[in-house]
This record gives sequence, structure tokens and C-alpha cells, in this order.
Amino acid sequence: MLDIYVFDLDSSRAILPQIPSESLDTSTLRAICAATLEEKAVKFLVSAGEASGDMYASGVTAHLFRRYPDIHFYGCAGPRLQAAGVEPVIDSASLAVVGLAEVVTHLPRIYGEFRKLVQYAKQHRPDAALLTDNPDFHLRLARHLKRMDVPVFYLVAPQVWAWRQGRVKQIAKLVDKLYCLFPFEERWFRDRGVDATYIGHPLAYTVRTSVSREEFFERHGLPRDGQVVVLLPGSRPGEVGRHMPELIGAVRLLRKRFAFSVILATPKGFRTGTGFEKFREPIAALSIKIVENETWDCIGHADAALAASGTVTIEAAVLGTPMVTFYKVMPLSWYAGRHLVKVPFLSMVNLVADRKIVPELIQHDMTSENIAEAAAALLDGGPQAGQMRKDLASVRALLTVEGDPFLRVADSITENLRLPRTERTREHDIRETISNDAPF
Repeated sequence: MLDIYVFDLDSSRAILPQIPSESLDTSTLRAICAATLEEKAVKFLVSAGEASGDMYASGVTAHLFRRYPDIHFYGCAGPRLQAAGVEPVIDSASLAVVGLAEVVTHLPRIYGEFRKLVQYAKQHRPDAALLTDNPDFHLRLARHLKRMDVPVFYLVAPQVWAWRQGRVKQIAKLVDKLYCLFPFEERWFRDRGVDATYIGHPLAYTVRTSVSREEFFERHGLPRDGQVVVLLPGSRPGEVGRHMPELIGAVRLLRKRFAFSVILATPKGFRTGTGFEKFREPIAALSIKIVENETWDCIGHADAALAASGTVTIEAAVLGTPMVTFYKVMPLSWYAGRHLVKVPFLSMVNLVADRKIVPELIQHDMTSENIAEAAAALLDGGPQAGQMRKDLASVRALLTVEGDPFLRVADSITENLRLPRTERTREHDIRETISNDAPF
């Protein structure tokens, strides 16, 4: 007779005593352990729909993992969440689409992924959920979670203060706790019945260069005393396709006036992706250096950045790099959405500052000529670049509060859920109680 004890963590008593060893094999023992782990483990749904959300959610998840190593995290995960130990029911790359018209063409696939995640959540009901950004996807998901009586924590407040403000009623009904990255958001949401907290912007704490300017220039063969312009067309294939022609045209125009090096900062794997082939020849003809997976160094050591509106503009602000911002969507998306926007600026840098400190070239204004003119004012040795650096320093200060934002979120979730701490994993406890003679 082999005594096998699988402990119930609530009662500290064995719940499967004295099972005859001759009736068990390795697969049966593993099944017993897995079933008990599934029944007893705290389950946490984590969902992030794009690269920035994947980074933010992984920061919170890492803190929770350290405190509660037995939690089973699963959901919509990108590479950072997966590296942090989150089981990817669906991959966040499948949701990375921007623009009304662009989303329509991908709706069947996105809806299929949505149904897959909802079905998994119903089969493995989570004890709580952390949803990050992507309100069109996540507010629908939150509705299903609330029907299951699952507490919903929401990281990165949906920008309903900018457009479609009626959605704030949904947020108040579906979200238990909202974590805001921008200082003006907390008051806006609280005034409308949402339990919102400003945590500071994670990028204000995490963005930094990893090497000195001299090391960076040497690594990439850049002239030591030369100026550098970094191109940041966006991380999505559609953004690259819409923005690169105008950026290439702007570089041609600027080269007539200035001697400078150009870096195209991209995610890892850009050269092998479909978006690169279309621009291979002009990139080579203009001696544009492609640097993959070193975005913060590229921005931090550049004299000017030409940046697609989005997270990267906050990164440039934190690093203090003068910039020209731009964005272009498909014409149908522009005409359908332009009247819905209720804010004076489209760049988050200007919104945080509550005044225009960086140029915004949106849709029809995003031309090679306009980009080149705005960039020239940052490269000509005049006062504009220096003044912009001072203004960007004030933006960074506004985005900074005391303490790690990810830790603040983890503390809040811990306080709200009152999860019991565990010193060892459940799997470790279970395996340790099985006789050494078992065929494991």
C-alpha cells in the first residue's frame, strides 16, 4: 500500500489517502496532481491587445507571480506576458489593428479569437481579470466576465475622454478598478462614477538608454560628431505602409539642406517581414540604417525623432528627444472618425502638457514637405530644439509619481482580492507528499 496525500490547502488535510499503489501508474499520478491543482489554484485572466499593453500587463503580472507563485495566469498574451508565465489562450498580435475601416476587414478573425478566449474563461472561471487597453475588445470581454461575477481590474484607461464619451457608463458598470496612466484622467473618470486611480506612467520609470552615445555611434558606424534622425513609423504593418513613403520623401528633402545620419528603429524581425520588401530599395538608396530591437537607444541618442503618434512619443518625451509627430489612417477611417474626437490635440505629449509643444501632422497634413519643414527647425541649430527639450522635461515630471506603477497596481489587486500568500507552489507541495517510491 502506497500512501499518497494531496493536500487541501484550506483544511491542511489529505483528501486522497491510501490509494493502492498497484492501481496507479505515472500518468494516473500526474492526472491526480493536475486535477487537484486545477481545482484549487487561483486562476487569473490577463489580456493585452498590443505591444505596449503586453509590456504593462507583464510588469504587474511579475509582481503578482513573486507574491503568489501558484496563481495560474492565462489569457490574451504577447511575448512579454508569455515570458512572464502567462498561458496564451490567444496571441495579442492577432488584435493589433488600428482604424475603423482597418478593423472591419479583420472582424471575423478578431471575433473568432474573442469567442475562443470567452469560452476558455467559462471552462476555467478566473478568480479575477486584468484587462489592458483595447477597449473595443476588452469592454465586451468585461461584460462576459461580470456575468460570471469575476472582479475586473483595468490597466490603461480607455481614451473615452477623447471620443465616444458615452462608453464611460459601460466602464462604470463593468470595471471594478481603473488604473490611469495620465494625470488628468483620474479626475475625469471619478467625476463620472468610475473608481479610478492615477498610478503614474510606467514609461517614466522604465525608459532609458542602455549604452552611452559614444558606444551607440561606434556600434552602428555613425559619424561621431554628426547629427542623427530616427524614424519611428509605427510597429504595425499598416502603419509602416502608410507612413514610410512620406518619411522617405522627407529624408530626401532634408538631405538637400543637412548632413545627417538616419536610423529606422524597428521591432525585431522587420527585415524578414512583408513590410520591409516594399521599401528595401529607397532605404538602401538613402543609406538609412535599420536598427532592430534597440528603440530606446535609437531615440535617446538621436538629435530628432520623426514619430508616429502613440506610445513611442511618450518614450521620446521621457528620453528628452525633440520630435515631430504624425499619423495617417485609411481615408474611410478618417472621415468616419474625425468628428467624434473631442480633444484639442491628438498627441499625448501635447495633451499631458495641455499645450502644443510638439508638431502634429495628421492625415492630410502628413506630407513629406511638412515633415521636412518641421524637422528642419530641430536640426538648424536654432532655439526650438532646446526649448522643446525643456518642455519635454516638464511632461516627464507630470508623468512621474513616487513608486513603481506596476507595484501600485499589484498592491491594489492584492488588497481588493485578499489573496492568501503561499511560500511554495502547490505543485511542489503535492509532489513532496508523494512517496519517493512512486514512478514519477
